[in-house]
Formats: sequence, structure tokens, C-alpha cells
Amino acid sequence: MQDLATHAESPFDRVEWFKRLEETGLTPLIASATDTKQTAALFLAESNGRIASLRNWYSFTWRALTERSPAGDQAIRSIASRLKTRSHRVTLDQVPDEDGSATRLAHAFTAAGWRVEVTTCDTNHFLPVNGRTFSEYWADRPGRLRTTLKRKAKKVSVSIMSDFDPDAWEQYERIYESSWKPTEGHPDMLREYAKQEAAAGRLRLGMAFHEGEAIAAQFWTVENRIAYIHKLAHLESHKNLSAGTTLTAALFERVIDTDKVKLVDFGTGDQPYKADWMGGTRPRYQIDCLNMRSPKGWLDLGRLALGRLRAADVPELAREPRSG
Repeated sequence: MQDLATHAESPFDRVEWFKRLEETGLTPLIASATDTKQTAALFLAESNGRIASLRNWYSFTWRALTERSPAGDQAIRSIASRLKTRSHRVTLDQVPDEDGSATRLAHAFTAAGWRVEVTTCDTNHFLPVNGRTFSEYWADRPGRLRTTLKRKAKKVSVSIMSDFDPDAWEQYERIYESSWKPTEGHPDMLREYAKQEAAAGRLRLGMAFHEGEAIAAQFWTVENRIAYIHKLAHLESHKNLSAGTTLTAALFERVIDTDKVKLVDFGTGDQPYKADWMGGTRPRYQIDCLNMRSPKGWLDLGRLALGRLRAADVPELAREPRSG
């Protein structure tokens, strides 16, 4: 699998990331194909007769690991053909397509004889920096955001760490557990990931303080000139201080002016507040591949169609927002 390291385009493509997912209790199924020209791999999970992407809520994206070439496409098609003997359904989700990942997977599975259904499953907010300084970026933010920072910034102090500090991480976990954020499983996975990123110089852990108390925290990483916003939280008891706004602005300034990133990635979820900070959105896709030679494949096709009909009947404003 060493050759696959060259195809890792994000933190969520690395073999080390998938190994951490396995440690959370997921049952991995690593499907690979190798010939003289190309190696390809799909890191998958198998449960109750179904196969899906090997990922969890910490993963922004999932994609096939192989080069973008006819040989790479053929390798994916070979994997897709073999998977038909393993399950009646393969579900690949959080797949991006700005790099063509969703399109090539859909084409490969279709060519291998699967019935392929592609739907939008999520939204990614992102910011192309386009060579701007933080001051230039900030001048383009909504007036209410700039006014909030001007009024509240002096009420909190901010610290941004690149080294892993156990005490600081405990403060981050305390804030997250006490915030409005939903409880998440496997926080130990995120802690170990933060240690790994710190060792590689990629960690950006931001903390905001009021009168010596940590009241807001954010976990970012920077890699290949892309900043990833993994987690952010603040104490509701200090909401009036807008510490989250001050801390977010400080981290944007750090990654734009010091780290010189070209893009900021705000992960998954279409929460309205993200639009204030970012510059655009990109869809994330779910690719359902059904083996129509199996009765279970037909049954799942019916379930997918019924699910789409039900979703169409729910008014947009009544749908539950995704947490991020």
C-alpha cells in the first residue's frame, strides 16, 4: 500500500487515517487492484452484508486512491467487478467531484454492471483565498461580522498552538462537551490524530480566554496549502462575548497571512453561519451501486426511490440541519 501515499489528496486519504477508523470498531474491507501500470484501492467497511465507504463523522471526504488516468479507471472497474461477488450493494458517500472522483466512480461501477444511483448527500463550504491578505479577505466579510469583531475582540484573548499540549486539549474537550455540539463517539481518535498532526507541524489549535478561563476552542490543520476546519465550539454561558467570532478571525489571519494557504475547507454541513466566512459551496455525493441480479438489489432500489419521494414531500425549512 505504500504506492497509495502518492494519491492521498487530503488528510482523509492517508492509510494512517483509515487505520484509525479501524481502531474505532469498523470492519475494514480493503479492495485493491494492481497491474504493471497502476495500483488502486477502495478503503471500505463491511457490515450486515452491505459494503460502504470506510469513514465516520470526522471524515470530510472519501475517494478512490489511484491516479487520474485510463489505467486508474480500469483498476477501479476491476475492483467494482469483484465486489459483485461480495455484496448486493455498495454505498460510497461524501465523495467530492471537483476533482472528478464521483464521476469516475459512478462510471467504473456502471461499466462493471452495477445499477448506479448518484444523489447529493451533503454540502461543503470552502474559501478560495485567491492570493488575498487577511485584511483584504476581511474587508469582504458581511458588515455584521466585522462589527461584532470590532466590538468584542478586546474582551477575550486568543492563543494558537502548533504543538500538542495535553492540558490545552483537555480544555478543548471540556468546552466541546459543554457546548451546543452533539456528543460524538471516539474522541480518542481525534486526540491521537491531533498528536500526529502536531508532530508533522500541521496542527492549529485555537483557544479563546476570558479572565483566564478557556471559553472557545477550534481544531484546524494545515496541509498542502489547505486549511481544514475540523471542530469548533464555545461555552453557551459566555455566548455574549462572541469569543467564537474572535477566535475564528484569528485563525483565518494565521492561515492566510502566515501559512499562506490557498484554500480553507469548512468540512461538511450547510449551516447558514458558514456562508459569512466562506466564499462558495461544493456538493458531496452518495453513490449507491446495486447488483440487479440479486433480489436484495431490487428491494434496495425501491427503498431508495421511496426515500427520495419522502424527502421531496418535506418542506426545505422543516428539514433538520446537519451538525458540523
